[in-house]
Parts: sequence; C-alpha cells; structure tokens
Amino acid sequence: MTAATHFPLFPRVPETADAVLDGLDPEQREVALALHGPVCVLAGAGTGKTRAITHRIAYGVRAGVLPPASVLAVTFTNRAAGEMRGRLRQLGAGGVQARTFHSAALRQLQFFWPKAIGGPLPRLVERKVQLVAEAAARCRVRLDRSELRDVTAEIEWAKVTQTVPADYPAAVARARRDAPRDPAEIGQLYAMYEQLKGERSVIDFEDVLLLTVGILQDRHDIAEQIRGQYQHFVVDEYQDVSPLQQRLLELWLGERDSLCVVGDASQTIYSFTGATPDHLLDFRLRHPRATVVKLVRDYRSTPQVVHLANGLLNQAGGRAADHRLELISQREAGPEPVYTEYGDEPAEAEGTARRVRDLIAAGVPAGEIAVLYRINAQSEVYEQALADAGVPYQLRGAERFFERQEVREAGAALRGAARFGANDSLLDGADDLPAQVRAVLSGQGWSSEPPTGSGAVRDRWESLAALARLAEDFAAARPGATLSDLVAELDERAAAQHAPTVQGVTLASLHAAKGLEWDAVFLVGLTDGMLPITYAKTDEQIEEERRLLYVGVTRARVHLTLSWALSRSPGGRASRVPSRFLKGLRPGSGSRAGGYAAAGGIERGGSGGPAGAGARRRPRGPVRCRVCGTTLTEAGAMKLLRCEDCPSDMDEGLYERLHAWRGERARELGQPAYCVFTDKTLMAIAERVPSSGGELAMIAGVGTRKLDRFGADVLAICAGEEGVTEPTED
Repeated sequence: MTAATHFPLFPRVPETADAVLDGLDPEQREVALALHGPVCVLAGAGTGKTRAITHRIAYGVRAGVLPPASVLAVTFTNRAAGEMRGRLRQLGAGGVQARTFHSAALRQLQFFWPKAIGGPLPRLVERKVQLVAEAAARCRVRLDRSELRDVTAEIEWAKVTQTVPADYPAAVARARRDAPRDPAEIGQLYAMYEQLKGERSVIDFEDVLLLTVGILQDRHDIAEQIRGQYQHFVVDEYQDVSPLQQRLLELWLGERDSLCVVGDASQTIYSFTGATPDHLLDFRLRHPRATVVKLVRDYRSTPQVVHLANGLLNQAGGRAADHRLELISQREAGPEPVYTEYGDEPAEAEGTARRVRDLIAAGVPAGEIAVLYRINAQSEVYEQALADAGVPYQLRGAERFFERQEVREAGAALRGAARFGANDSLLDGADDLPAQVRAVLSGQGWSSEPPTGSGAVRDRWESLAALARLAEDFAAARPGATLSDLVAELDERAAAQHAPTVQGVTLASLHAAKGLEWDAVFLVGLTDGMLPITYAKTDEQIEEERRLLYVGVTRARVHLTLSWALSRSPGGRASRVPSRFLKGLRPGSGSRAGGYAAAGGIERGGSGGPAGAGARRRPRGPVRCRVCGTTLTEAGAMKLLRCEDCPSDMDEGLYERLHAWRGERARELGQPAYCVFTDKTLMAIAERVPSSGGELAMIAGVGTRKLDRFGADVLAICAGEEGVTEPTED
C-alpha cells in the first residue's frame, strides 16, 4: 500500500456494478467504461491511475463483461501488485490475477517446462553477483565489489534488451551507454557467465522472461493454451516496459487487442535497466483505433507543489517532454515549497532532522514524512541526524511485511488464540478486539513502549506495533468483529501482500520512492553533480535526471522542502552550486548567494545553532583525523574526529558512567536511549572529555537543545561528579 493513500481502510464492497463507478471523476469514469479494444491511459502523478484501472477491471468483472479468471494485470513491483490485489478485493473482484511480469512468467514457465523441454525447471540462482565473480576469475579479470555490481547490472541490461554476448559492444555503442569497463571485456564476462549457468543447470531472473518468450515463440500449442486462459490484459507503469517485457506481452496477446496500458512518460526513470517510454508513446501507431484517456486532475498535491512540478517539466526537452501532462491540482492551497541552502552536508542533515521533528510536533505523523536522496550512500548522515534528534525512521527496501519472521510468528499466535481463546489465560480481562490482540502480541515480546536503540529489536517492535494499530482500525471499522475475523483479514492481506504501514520517517532513494506519497517530503542534496548525477552526460541522461526530480517533487502532498549544501564537510570549500533544474523555479535562483530567506518560502539554512550562538559553532576548515591527519568525510568518523580504525584514547570508565546515566535519563523521559545521545556521541564525549559548554557543543550530535537539556549532567560526569539535574520537558 502506498505510504498513506487516503481511502477508507475497510470500505464496503460496492453492491452493484454501477456502484463501482461512484466517486470517479469524468476521465476516470471514461477509463472504467472503456472495456473493449485497445485503451491507453496517460496518467500524471497523483491523478488516481491505480483507482481508475482497478475500477475498470472491477466494473468489467461485476458487469459480466470480463470473467475474472480471464484477466491478467501486470505491473513492476510486488508492492504495486499487492496494492492492486487489495483494491480489487475491496471492489468485489478478488479472482483477478495481478502480478509482476516476472511472477506471471515464472508461473507459466514452471507449469509448461516439463511439457516444452522435459524434466524439472532449472534452479533459480539466488546471488547473480557470485556467479559473475566466478566468471571474472575464469577470465582472469580482477573486479572489486563495486565493479562486480556494475558488471552484473550490465549483464542484466543486455538480457532485457535481448542482446547476446557477442553483440554487447555494438549494442552499447548504439545506445550511447557508458560501460563500466571495456565493452569487449564485459562481453567476454557475459559469455563466461552464461557458460557457467549452463554448466550448473541454473537460470537467473532475466532468463525467466527469456525462456518464457522462447517457449511461446516455438510452441504455438502452449501459446494458444495461455491465450485461452488470459484474454484481457492490463499493464500498469507502461513507460517502464523493457523490450523483453514488451515481446512477452505481444506473445500473450497474439492477434487480439484487448489491452489497457497506463503510464506517464514524464516518470520514466529506469532506462538504465532497459526501460523505455517508446512503447507508451508509440501505442497509437501500433493501435490506430485505440481509446486514449488523459488523467490530469491531481488529487495528491497542493497547487503549490503542482506548480513546481509543472515548472520542472516546462523546462524539459526530448520526446517524453513533448508528451508531458499539465497537472491541475484539486486540493486546497498549502504552504509554498521551501528552498534551503546549508554550508555543509552534516549541517543539511541536522537542519532536516530539526524540521522533521518540528513537523511531528505540529501533528504530522512520522509515517507521513520522507527524506529522499539521489543515491543510497547519502542515507547514513540522515540516519545519524534523525537518531540524534530522537526521530524514528525506517529505511525503504526491507523485506515484505508479511514475510518478516516476527509477523509470521504473531500471525500463528493470533490464529491459535482465535481457535482456543476461551481456554487461553492470556486473554483474561481483554474485553475488546484491540485488547485481545495486544495481549497476544505481548506474549510475542511486544510492549506498549518502544525499545531503546535501533536495529533488529526496534524493527521487530515496529512490525508488531503495526499489527496492533491494524487491529484498532479493524475494530473501529467493523464493530463486533472477533479475533477470528481479524485473522481472516490478515490471511487475505498476506495473500495479497496488502501490508499496514510501519510508522517512522522514511529514508529512501528517489528511485525507491516511485509510486509512494507522503504529507511532507524533504528532497536533499540537490546540487549539480548529484542531481543531475555526475555521470549523466548525454541530453537523454540529463532529462532522465530531471524526471527523477519531478518524481521526487510529486511524492509530496502538502509540505515540500528542497535543500542543498555548498560543501561536503564542515569547513570545506563552498564549491557546489544548486541543481540546474531549480534555475528559474526558486526565487533568487539567478544568484546563488543572496536573500533566500526574504521571499517565496526560501530559507537560508545554518550550519550550527541559532544566530548569536557563535561560541557554539563548529570550527571551519577541513575536518581531519586527530590521530593520523587524514581528511574525514564519513559522518561517524567526523563525530569522533578520527578514522574508525585509528586507535581510540577513550576513557572507558567515563564511557561506562555516561552510558549508565543515559539509560537512567531515557527511562525518566520515557524515550529510547538514542534520543538522549547515540553511542557514537557518548564515545566522542568520553574521548574528548569536555570541561565547558563550548567544548561540549563542538561535538557533533550535541546541538543547542541537547546542550541546554543535558549539558550540566554531562559536564558533571566528565568532571568526576554525578549528574543530578531534574529531567525537563520540551
């Protein structure tokens, strides 16, 4: 489910086919009623494309036009497929197949392999990188870890573009693609990789599509059997289709035209994987009689956010830009986007964390906030800053909710309680459904208060807390529901991968954020060289980077903050400039330096405390290791003022006293320990043993707020005394 799509959690199933159409706008209704012939839906961000196509399928099923078993809806992620299955179930069309391309192909391959080839289907290789490493060793080519990953990605690209090893160098030249190594060498590694797979009788993820295509091309009887099963196709995110996926779709269709595709060329951001918007843009050429519907009413974002998104695309070039959609916000006015400039990256992270904390204090749930960046390597400094600010967060990309061990165990416990609840002492005194669920989860180690720290323990607690919240929502939506009813709901959601949302600020790359939305979005690190990324050289690559920023902007419903830092580390040379994509959009963008705070929601971010706190600012100049003198760039090392592997002169006794004090204060305040100080901050204090507030303020992780709140205690402990001040409230 998207981060917070606003529709009822447990809606009533529409009583009639016509009732399925209730609430659709005129264009969405056109989509739902277009049940025959080829249909192309051009849907801008936030315009309700998933709503339109699921209501189309459900209306067709409920009206008797589309037999549910004859419909195959395909998309690109398990999450999106799960959301589609969940919505179809809520609309009374639960028998429809909604899968990813790979999932649908794998099912067909497993079923038809014995008939087409004979014997069992070869095993699916789990870690492609290991096999690529072996191929490199055989070819006597040395690859480090990052090169291994890059070469593996090149092999994947070659396969989805249906390029064989011998043709790889020519294909790279035609595509004007920057290969990570000599194309001839990669072609050799690709060939050896394929040879190794053959020797070991294994296949990879891309082979699932290639082999299915091969069987359908060679065995017309099998192709006809599949076409007899599936007669109506819906493809979501059609701008992301690769040539191989398009070929598979054509083989599924045969000579028929019962196809509905949905996409937005302005959200094409995966060309590095072989995706191309050409199939979407050429749809009318291939299907001259197609019905084309454009969705431009944006229900997600405020007019201010939409204005910025439209402005980004108005500056775009290329074929996708020629087909851009001008969005029209359907929401009330909101705050202007805020543009903030910082002196360095740690200051940007700390400033972002402060703003996040302020939003939460103002009533915005943590789960409705996201911090989005260009590459995953940027996450660490934001993880640290949010932890220092006492803000819970979650990294995007964890395993699916219902596949987590703690969720499976909790489901089994709930199932047992539902079956034997009358004889279960655990449920004594639990009067209503939420109380019963909390009682069962407590037996799984869950408590009403989150654990201190982060990591696996915190992740487990968040998963169980999400189940507890789901039980409360379920009971509110269906008064009188029993534990058995909830278990049945969980089983259906597990089958559909329709997960509740785990609370916490989301940290994610812009690519990982595609398809999600939040009330508040922070787009960080917006400098030339990061967005667009340094290695984007051609016009096509630059335009894809612009589309990536467009995707980031359109994730925000109400609050949008865009920020950048002029240098990487405190005291570094201020050589960076804001992203060229912001030129002409942010007030004052003609000049990098001046007057951002004066107008248009622009603010100038600082690199330390508030004005007048000059004594607490961190020193300027490059941050160097105090042991070996190396310039430090990693957030953790800068906090310690030494390389991670350089020897520590930490006072172990002082560290233990600080650690014990932190635990006591956390218990007094009812907060996780890291909300007081992180382990790294305590280590830095124990190494530097500050004797004054100014010295303590110099340590990263000790901001003005924490200095005022905890400084007296910490300095007393460092002086050999005990901290005795009373806990204060924010």
